[in-house]
Amino acid sequence: MQLDLSGKTALVTGATGQLGRVIARTLAACGANLALHYINNDTKARELQGEIEALGRQAVIVQGDITKQDTAFRMRDEIQSVLGGVDIVVANAVIQYEWTTVLEQSPEDYLSQFESCVMQSVYLAKAFIPHMQNIRAGRFIGINTECAMQNFAHQSAYTAGKRGMDGVYRVLAKEVGEYQITVNQVAPGWTISERDRSSEPGHDEAYTRTVPLKRRGEDQEIANAVAFLASDLSSFITGAYIPVSGGNVMPAI
Repeated sequence: MQLDLSGKTALVTGATGQLGRVIARTLAACGANLALHYINNDTKARELQGEIEALGRQAVIVQGDITKQDTAFRMRDEIQSVLGGVDIVVANAVIQYEWTTVLEQSPEDYLSQFESCVMQSVYLAKAFIPHMQNIRAGRFIGINTECAMQNFAHQSAYTAGKRGMDGVYRVLAKEVGEYQITVNQVAPGWTISERDRSSEPGHDEAYTRTVPLKRRGEDQEIANAVAFLASDLSSFITGAYIPVSGGNVMPAI
């Protein structure tokens, strides 16, 4: 038994980011062709495209502001012309901002999180779900966060955006389930990425004390969960919010 994505095409938004690039590499290693979305880092996008093509996969890069509906539809058309229809969507891109209190956080930060968490997912669904309905198969995967369950101080804009995203995914799962399309979310904890490995170790003892597994997760562990949900092994899982946080958050029944 293995994760076999041969013959599938996957779109990863924010593919040049710390987590996005590992997700893209992992899906390619499982056999998928990749559409790599980015907004600014053309150099990293082309480097990642080369890595994936070196694995014997096809890869296309698509650029644009994912918080705009016309971007999603343009990306769909560009991908279609090279790779065909998209079988797997991974909504990973998110706008970064400085966290502070509710009283001090700017209204623009709340809007940016709503646009990059909620509206990105809506636009991607509108652009890519119809093809999945036509072939009666597909995987729609969002990257959420453990913060959506924690509700800690200074997290209000991020938490609000991700909790709104959660609502969209749960409803979408019910709306498209009859087409054998699954809709799920992976919720990372505070994850070790390439940037962390290339710098001095951080002071994370206070965080890891709260984690049952007593460590931070690795980006590869998040990507592994995404690959599982993208595969046929997850064919009867939909509407799920799956923390990959070492037990730091545990959804209850």
